[in-house]
Amino acid sequence: MSDPGADAVATATPRTGPRPGLYVHVPFCLRKCAYCDFASEAPPHPDRIRRYLACLDMELGRLPADFRPGTVFLGGGTPTSLNDEAFARLMDLVAPRAAGAAEWSCEANPRTVTAAKASRMRAAGVTRVSLGAQSFDPSTLSFLGRAHGADDAGDAVALLRDAGLDNVGIDLITAVPGRDADALALDIDRALALDPRHISAYTLSIEDGTPLAALVDLGTVKPVSDEQALAEYELVRSRLRDAGFVHYEISNFARPGSECRHNLLYWSGGEYVGCGPAAHSHRGGVRWGNVQTLEAWADVVSRGWTPVAFEERLTPEKRARETLVFSLRRLDGVDAAAFRAATGFDLDALCGPEIARLADQGLLERTATGVRLSGRALFISDAVFAELV
Repeated sequence: MSDPGADAVATATPRTGPRPGLYVHVPFCLRKCAYCDFASEAPPHPDRIRRYLACLDMELGRLPADFRPGTVFLGGGTPTSLNDEAFARLMDLVAPRAAGAAEWSCEANPRTVTAAKASRMRAAGVTRVSLGAQSFDPSTLSFLGRAHGADDAGDAVALLRDAGLDNVGIDLITAVPGRDADALALDIDRALALDPRHISAYTLSIEDGTPLAALVDLGTVKPVSDEQALAEYELVRSRLRDAGFVHYEISNFARPGSECRHNLLYWSGGEYVGCGPAAHSHRGGVRWGNVQTLEAWADVVSRGWTPVAFEERLTPEKRARETLVFSLRRLDGVDAAAFRAATGFDLDALCGPEIARLADQGLLERTATGVRLSGRALFISDAVFAELV
């Protein structure tokens, strides 16, 4: 692979507005879940981890000296799948870039949270932890191929809070084949009992190439019906609303003031830079993505080249339409004046006919300041977005 040229981070002209985010992809897991198609490998091998950390050090070191992100997010993969020593090294590499960030999030698997990792996160400056519980039901966890047990999430939360990390989020999965609504209701209850500040509830999707997709193709597993998936989505919305959570994005709920700022950056058309294999970036009207595999990424980075697999320069109109679609993921929708200030486009001049048609279908709603998804469109938002891009 040849060097694609000057670093895209440095050459992209940043727009005015909020400070960009930094995303760091950690491509390791204890085990690949049955439904996962993310760029990760399992189990983590010490030699591969050392190579990853050495090359991450190089990639972070090549960011412009004045790059100071407003938010930082460590995802994957599972950052906490690294052993205590390697995890501490990861914290040391990211901490200088995270200095001054308003929020630093780290994803974690309940089984791999240790007292040492929790303490190291706190010392480095991590402000919130997103815990991938997915379920508290042993049979559901087994079906999903998760590497933790039903009680591990509670133990992990206790370790995090003992270390002073109070801002903990819980991830759940809905529409799991073979699980009924009563089991989902128990999952919600177990999650709420841990008193998180944030809950994400993602509808299970069947991704090509995953073990779960193979079982579906064989007829061994039958996906849940659209009607059941919608009913589960509405159950989550109702239960969390009653518990005092704000539904602020299609799949995300938070105590007031505890919304994930990094993800809000994505959902506002904001700019971000990604480091690590398969990480994506968007800055100055340019979108690019790093090479997918750890081996290919490390090879390119170690040679001093930029690990960009693709790059796309967005036209002003395409960028505006993407901003519209991402912004509509938020429950409060799009403010027309803010949209014009951010993109230079008037909302109705950009896609007035499409908005009018979707509003006539009951999928979009006009508000006093702009437009938002209707309640019935939240579960079928992708179909709405396809009309707007």
